[in-house]
Amino acid sequence: MSRCRIASAALVVALLAAPPAGALQEVVVRAPGAPADLQRKLERASLTRRALEEAEQDERIAPGVALSEARGEYRQMVGALYSEGYYAGTVSVQVDGREAAELSLTEPPARIERIVIEVRAGPPFRFGQAEVGPLAPETRVPEGFATAQPALSGVIRDAGQTAVTAWREAGHAKVTLATTEIIARHAERRLDADLGLAPGPRLTFGPLVISGNRRVRAERIRAIAGLPVGEVYSPQALDRAAERLRRTGAFRAVTLADAEQVGPDDTLPIELTVEEEKRRRLGAGIEFSTTEGLALTAFWMHRNLLGGAENLRFDFAIENIGVSERDNGTDYSITGSFRRPATPITDMDLIFGAEISREDEPGYLSDTVQFGGGFAYRFSDDLQAEVSVAYRASRVEDAFGEREFQMLVFPSSLTWDTRDDPLDATEGIFLKAGAEPFLGVVDIESGAQLTADARTYFGFGEDDRFVAAGRVQFGSLFGPEIEDAPPDYLFFAGGGGSVRGQPYRSLGTGEFRDRIVGGRSYLALSAELRAQVRGPIGAVGFVDAGYVGAEEFYDGSGEWMTGAGLGLRYDTGFGPIRVDVAAPVDGGPDDADPVQIYIGIGQAF
Repeated sequence: MSRCRIASAALVVALLAAPPAGALQEVVVRAPGAPADLQRKLERASLTRRALEEAEQDERIAPGVALSEARGEYRQMVGALYSEGYYAGTVSVQVDGREAAELSLTEPPARIERIVIEVRAGPPFRFGQAEVGPLAPETRVPEGFATAQPALSGVIRDAGQTAVTAWREAGHAKVTLATTEIIARHAERRLDADLGLAPGPRLTFGPLVISGNRRVRAERIRAIAGLPVGEVYSPQALDRAAERLRRTGAFRAVTLADAEQVGPDDTLPIELTVEEEKRRRLGAGIEFSTTEGLALTAFWMHRNLLGGAENLRFDFAIENIGVSERDNGTDYSITGSFRRPATPITDMDLIFGAEISREDEPGYLSDTVQFGGGFAYRFSDDLQAEVSVAYRASRVEDAFGEREFQMLVFPSSLTWDTRDDPLDATEGIFLKAGAEPFLGVVDIESGAQLTADARTYFGFGEDDRFVAAGRVQFGSLFGPEIEDAPPDYLFFAGGGGSVRGQPYRSLGTGEFRDRIVGGRSYLALSAELRAQVRGPIGAVGFVDAGYVGAEEFYDGSGEWMTGAGLGLRYDTGFGPIRVDVAAPVDGGPDDADPVQIYIGIGQAF
């Protein structure tokens, strides 16, 4: 290629890369003599600087838009100065050398290329007088709102909000910030702030006035919300009522607001506006691993079956598709559940459930039918419990022959969940303890199965870029001996959800008649280090370990297996797509594949 052609090509590239003629090309924020942290705050506050940074390379910011943003810089810069305690500053905004305030928005310049914002901060101010009152009992005003402290505007705002919130929590819903007197004394570099409140009367909850509902009956909405009519007004009670309604899944939007006017005898009506969700929902999921094959799941749900926000749901699952029959067979299950909120009391739900399943596992084949009902009670947003009773019948084929079991089971669980996101947690704790006593009816001794699942998450680095996650699982079966117990009540280790890298359910207490036999005690440990690499892409390193023993409780006499590997994550917005590649480290069968792959949605735990 000739030099002429090279020069021509370079010119075309330069013209395409350069901003259009007359487009905004530069925004400069100057604060001579200001501290570095104030300079950075002013730069972050700039409207025009942000607009230029967010504009695409070939996108032109129209002169009218640029001028409008430039005129808004006066307010932005003054607000930034006030937030840092500077009340004697001056601001100049030059648009191609002309003051922005002097230019007309109706007749903006034909072109704007450079905007220079110059801020003279002046001296910092401190509080002289800092008063807020009257205060509700035990109100704690921000420590920074005091004489001789830096006079930050945010501290003044926080002091007012704190005082108002304290009065509302004491039942004075109509409290107002009646007077605000702020005087800047430039000679002394002092700021006097005097905030006066009008608490108004102490109110009690009046009637709940409902609007927006079409299919969910008003009396059921009142029962679910559980607003304590007649009791002293409380913002927390309003928040709990709104959360109860949202938790049913029957409503797309829930808004609770104080009525404008106070009712007779200092009662305050509460206005509830709801927007109902579509009554029916259909969903599906898919997971894959080289040892457990393909898993397909689907569900159908009705959110308001009888007009009282009752939830009816059916789940369908086909698992272990495509695996070798030597290792495993295909599992099927159909599960139905019904939940009626606020029955018989506000935070208690009535639940019914039924399940038909076939499990073709490495150690056994089991056909099971179970149905029953009970109650779920929510102590708080983080803590809930379930107790139920069910009839269970199963026909199994395992190392000990063909058998049938019938029993009454009493499943119960206690769950404490403080995770910030169940699918991709960066902080919090998840604890679930389960106990399932059972009463033998046909061919089984009475006993109980105990389980526990504990998870913790710790995010660190900028924006929690790194997350350390840990998990401990525990299981115990007591009552029947191994040869007398339903095989699906025994424990196995290996595979996804247990020990990645090891074959699915490959660890038990040994083999009998060419079938693996489970154990009565179980322990599994998992640790992960997750890192956000770039954008939605993340990486994970993990190690898992599992133990199965013949004894009822762990005593170390059983066997361990471990696996480890690496994974990739792609954040979809509703949960990460997970791809894990793992290998055996210690224990497990000698003929195990050297590499296992697991694909699913959401973190492994």
